[in-house]
Order: sequence, then C-alpha cells, then structure tokens
Amino acid sequence: MHGRPRQETIGGSSPSHPNRWRILGVLVLALLVTSIDHTIINVALPQMVGDLGASAAQLQWIVAAYTVVFAGLLLAAGSFGDRFGRRHALAAGLMTFMAGSIVSALAGSTTMVIVGRGVMGVGGALIMPTTLSILVNSFGDPRERGKAIAIWTAASGAGIALGPIVGGMLMRSFSWSSVFWINVPLLAIALAGTHHVVPDSRDPEATRLDPVGALLSIAMIGSLVYAIIEAPRSGWTSSSTLMSLMVAAMAGGLFIRSQLRREDPMLDMRLFANRGFSAGSVALAMLFFAMAGTVFLQAQYLQFILGYSPLLAGAALVPAALGMIFGSGVGAHLATTLGGRIAVVTGTALAAGGVAVQAALIDGASYVPTGLGLLLFGLGAGIAMPTATDLIMSTLPPARAGVGSAVNDTVRELGGALGVAVIGSVAASMYASDLQGQLDGIGGIPDNVRAALTDNVGAALGISNSLGTNSAKVGAAARDAFVTSMSGSLWVAVGLAALATTIAFVHLPKHAPAHDGHAVPTAATSASRT
Repeated sequence: MHGRPRQETIGGSSPSHPNRWRILGVLVLALLVTSIDHTIINVALPQMVGDLGASAAQLQWIVAAYTVVFAGLLLAAGSFGDRFGRRHALAAGLMTFMAGSIVSALAGSTTMVIVGRGVMGVGGALIMPTTLSILVNSFGDPRERGKAIAIWTAASGAGIALGPIVGGMLMRSFSWSSVFWINVPLLAIALAGTHHVVPDSRDPEATRLDPVGALLSIAMIGSLVYAIIEAPRSGWTSSSTLMSLMVAAMAGGLFIRSQLRREDPMLDMRLFANRGFSAGSVALAMLFFAMAGTVFLQAQYLQFILGYSPLLAGAALVPAALGMIFGSGVGAHLATTLGGRIAVVTGTALAAGGVAVQAALIDGASYVPTGLGLLLFGLGAGIAMPTATDLIMSTLPPARAGVGSAVNDTVRELGGALGVAVIGSVAASMYASDLQGQLDGIGGIPDNVRAALTDNVGAALGISNSLGTNSAKVGAAARDAFVTSMSGSLWVAVGLAALATTIAFVHLPKHAPAHDGHAVPTAATSASRT
C-alpha cells in the first residue's frame, strides 16, 4: 500500500457482477457456518463438564481457541486471498474448517476439542474476510453494496445468536459432538456453491505475504487472552500472568514496528488516521466484546440457574437474533437518511442499554430481564454493525478489499475473544470469592471439595448432590454466587458498549449519508478534517 496511488475507493461506483445476488447467497451460507460456531459450542459446555470433566479454564479455552486463532490469522488470510485468489482462499478455508470440525467431533478429551477448535479457527480466518472481499468486488453500485453489506452483517450477527438455538435442537437428541458434525453437510454445500457460482478475483498489485507479521499478531493475541483466562486461577500478579502480558506487549510493539517499516505492510497503520476507519473499528470491537461475553454467561445461566434444557436455552436467545435482523434494516435506513455516525451512536447506545437491563435485573428466577435485554442488544448491534463495517471497507480500493475485510473481521474477533476471556474471568473470580464466603457460613466442607465447588457452577451443582444434609444449602449458595458474579461482570460489558457510543459520537466524521452516490472520504481527506 505504501507508494501506491489511492484510486477508486469502495465507496464509489464500479461494474457489478451479473450473478451478484446468487454469489451473496453462497457467501452468506459460508459465513453462517463460521458465525454459528462462535456460540453453538456454548450449549454443549454443560455436557462437556460431565463427559470430559472440563474445568472452568478449559471451558473458556474451548470457546476461545477458535476465536484466538481466527483473530490472529485474519490479517494474513486477507492478504492471502488478495494475492492468490479469493475463490481459492474460500475453498481452502471451507475444507480446513471441515477438517477441524471432524477432529473436534471425534475428540475424547478437552485437549483434542481445543485443538480441533483451533483448526476450525484457521479455516474461519480464510473464510470470513474472503466472503466480504468477494462481496465488495461483486457489488459495484454503492446502494446495492450497502444493502449487501447489511445482509452480510445480519447473517454474521444472526449466526452468533442462532448458534445456541441450533445447538439446543441437536443436544436434545444427540451428544455434544453433534454441534461439530452439523458443520459437515453445510460446508459441503458451500464448497459446491463456491466452485459453481463464486468468481475468482485478486489484487493485481498484491503485497508480499508477511509471515513474521502473522506470527507476531498471533503471539500478541494468544498471549493476551491466555493471561486473562488463566489469571483467576494463578493470580493477576503471578509470574506466569505477568510474563504472558509482557509477551503480548512485546509482540504488539514489534508487530506495529514491522508494519511501519515495511514498504508493503500487511496492515497499513496509516489507515487508523481515518476517523471512520479507526472509530468504526473500535465500536465493532467493543460491541463484539459485549456480545461474546454476554452469550458465554447466558448459556450457563439459562441451563444451570433457570434449569432450561439445551433446546429451550437456545430458543431463549431468539430475541437477540430477531433484534439483529430487524436492526440491520433500521441501521441501513438511518445511515442513508441521517448519516453513519447517527446509526452507529444509536446502535451502540441501545446495545449498552440491553446489557444494562440484564446486569441490573437478573435475579435467578425470571427470564424476562434476559429476554428484554437480549432484544435491545440485538436491535442495537443490528443498527450499528453494518454502518461501522461500511465505514471500514470504504477506506480501500476494491482490489485491496481482502485486507480491509481482514481488519474489519480482526477487530470483531479480537473483541469477541477478549469478551469471553475478560468477562468470563471476572465472573469466575467473583463466583469463587462469593461462594467461598458462603461456604464458610455452612461449614463442614473439606478443602479439596471446596476447590471443586468454586471452580464453576456446573461442577458445584453436580457435587452438591452428594453432600448429604448440606446438599440444598450448597446448591443454593452456588446458584446465588453465579447470579451475583454474572451481574457484576456484565457491567464490564455495559461500560465497553457505552464507551463505544462515546467514541462513535466524538470521533466518527460528519460525512454525507452513506451511499448518496459519492465515495466515503478516504484516509487522506478524512485525516485533514477537524
């Protein structure tokens, strides 16, 4: 990107592919599989506790392994598609995702599940940015492109919300491995569509691959998430936690330095001078932080605390999907009539309110606060995400869409990975501390049993059944500690979503409504504004 003239941006007009809507259908199917797998695993976690003996940290890594690898490889994967062809990258991603799904389905230990989820993350890193880059190269008309991006964003968000529903339906009749087997036929259909419908495209002036940058980004993200997940067990000031944080900081610094010094960087750091690019990226990261962390806790809350079956727990998350689908249409209308900043600000504020409803009102007895909060959050996310995505993608020419898509996806996945890690770790710390205090009041419980009880609520409820006269007291204490910890940790998500609202309001540019026939300002023009 250095030394290359910025010509037509994605915000301008260009010829459209005659089969663009059929292409979009294939892309949406491929995207749905990767999106569903962010959350379908959550409803299977309780059964994994019983079948595989998974600890709280292992449960977090089963969820996070996918997103950590996914986020770490996205930038390199976007460059790979631009250089070697986006259809080939999409096909390779679909096949890799299928291999990881099979490994996970056949796993006999939590370690193998984590490994399989990591392989799926490699496939997802190839699939997700490629779908968006193919989209922007297939839709030349700005208005049609805006609608297509809204559909793409709605599919991504709906997949995350629908994951627990699909998982719940499968868990009703099958074991936890079914949440991986379901991927195989869907991926086969997507592969066939890729071969017959999706055209190939690439950047004729693609940059060289950057393996050093890719390794540094993986080291940065992996070390950071590892430290956050393991800190409640080993201590926030322990040598292992501090060492992991130090590795993350050093890798991050080296990554930024390497990108600034390369003539053709994997990520042009100058893009962050564009207000739409940087503020849109931050807003997306914070929204996915709140979404991923909330869904991670909700799946356990609905089953362990409210006593829902996996199917009912999945159905209980439907309001988020409905809100997101409806919100995508509202967001596109707001962006067109009032401008992108209004759409992003409105959406992030609604999302913050949705999480706040849950944090303030959940009581361990009623579903109403959960349902209302999920609906509001889904509506807000649906309004904000398409416009934020469009602002990011509008800073690059269509030939470089793979890199732009990878940046867009990286901030989403990094936000999601950190959401599970941070909110999960805060909840785990608060749960252990609260339950320890309650167990002191009950008395008569050995230290080794206490350690198991305070690890996670699923283990506590299982163990409490064998504690005789203390069974009911311990079970009630575990449920109460989980509700308290969930409420407290969700306020972290509220704060991040509210901060996203502030950043969007202050830093998003006051440009003309999206897709009015003019290109969205480029990095150079946007950076020159006051």
